[in-house]
Amino acid sequence: MPEQDMTDRNRWIALYVLCAGVLMIVLDVTVVNVALPTIQHDLHFSQSTLAWVVNAYLIAFGGLLLLAGRFGDILGRRSVFLAGLGVFTVASLVCGAAQSQEVLVAARFVQGIGGAMTSAVVLGMIVTMFPQPREQAKAIGVYAFVASAGGSIGLLAGGVLTQSINWHWIFFINIPIGIATAFLATRLLDRDRGVGFGDGADVPGALLITTSLMLGVYTIVKPAADHGFGSSQALGLGAVSLALLVAFVVRQARAANPLIPLRIFRSRNVSGANLVQALVVAGMFGVFFMGSLYMQRVLGYDALEIGLAFLPTTLIMGTLSVRYSEPLIMRFGARRSLLVGMTLVAVGLALFTQAPVHGSYVRDVLPVLILLGLGIGVSFPALMTLAMSGATQADAGLASGLVNTSAQVGGALGLAVLATLSTTRSDNLIHDGKSTAAALTGGYHLAFLIGAALVVAAIVVAATVLEPEKQAEGRMAPDGEEAGGGPAYSEAA
Repeated sequence: MPEQDMTDRNRWIALYVLCAGVLMIVLDVTVVNVALPTIQHDLHFSQSTLAWVVNAYLIAFGGLLLLAGRFGDILGRRSVFLAGLGVFTVASLVCGAAQSQEVLVAARFVQGIGGAMTSAVVLGMIVTMFPQPREQAKAIGVYAFVASAGGSIGLLAGGVLTQSINWHWIFFINIPIGIATAFLATRLLDRDRGVGFGDGADVPGALLITTSLMLGVYTIVKPAADHGFGSSQALGLGAVSLALLVAFVVRQARAANPLIPLRIFRSRNVSGANLVQALVVAGMFGVFFMGSLYMQRVLGYDALEIGLAFLPTTLIMGTLSVRYSEPLIMRFGARRSLLVGMTLVAVGLALFTQAPVHGSYVRDVLPVLILLGLGIGVSFPALMTLAMSGATQADAGLASGLVNTSAQVGGALGLAVLATLSTTRSDNLIHDGKSTAAALTGGYHLAFLIGAALVVAAIVVAATVLEPEKQAEGRMAPDGEEAGGGPAYSEAA
């Protein structure tokens, strides 16, 4: 086989290895959610302390994504990826072996650190491995499928592992996957040299951004979710988080060697695509979380049945993302593909507001999941392409971390808002004399409606802020590097 063919083959194998690492991280969140009742019983968690099995992971993961992405640029993305895999795998072993609440929660926090290090740099590695537009679109399609469909795969995997073995195996299963991924990554991924710290490390900046994001995620998943966004604790902590973020921005604008160069936000496509992603992910949590609750608490599905119910969405997303995202983006442009995909998502969420108490899967749920599969499969590869289009080679890790951060914060914020409003609506309906099933369904309807509204807001932002690729083509970053690692995509006429 010619040397070039072997190089191309190794690049694609390396992509699948990177995506295996990402899938392991993405699966972990929903796999754990399925097993929470069993974990609560075995380790004697109270209802309030049980939330920390999830929250400890989310706080570390969401708080460190941006910093981990930037460290990938500075120290080398391969090194950060491998270090993150090691941390996540060891923490998974401790989680699986945990016999006490304290050990499990602490190990989950460490898992979040490893998860952030692993996932933050992957998208940056992909755009540098595949600089040509057609290959890059296809590679991002594969990544987008793993990142977006991993949650629904996790519902199925969690149900199988928890019901057939025990909850410990939702963590133990990560160990062989992590070891195999790390072994293959060391053989297939080229060593990359980071840009270095230059005039020194921006330690104050690192402390400010990490503290701000961790405190912000904590505010969303704990006081805001428990007591509402208008509570004094949520407002106070939210204000502190915002003040730290403002202080960080001021620091970066004045620092001689900023940790995160603010020039990356000058790209309308980078800034706009991340805002769009935060809105879309916040809205989509309405179906993946509230939809699961509707099937469980109203239709009476168990965990395995819920996982199987979401399987059509996963298959459609996989087919579109892996097989058709590249030709669609090359033919119609990323911006147009994004707008069409988000419209399908909004229609699907709006349709779910009509699901009745005595609903049928084929009539009331499956059409929604098909629309969502089509919409996500078309829009997410295009969205990630746009989010990375304005990043230089030196900033690819930062842009990758930013994409993951916007998704994580958007998802956490959306989940907290939708869950709070849905619960309040259900409580009011019960007070008005409605049955429990009718009240729950009414609450879920409100969540689906708000989710659809958030996606519509994302469509407006995309239509007004994002530039068609033909307008962005040929733009150069301030340091003279081409954005996006390769030529821009051409918008179809």
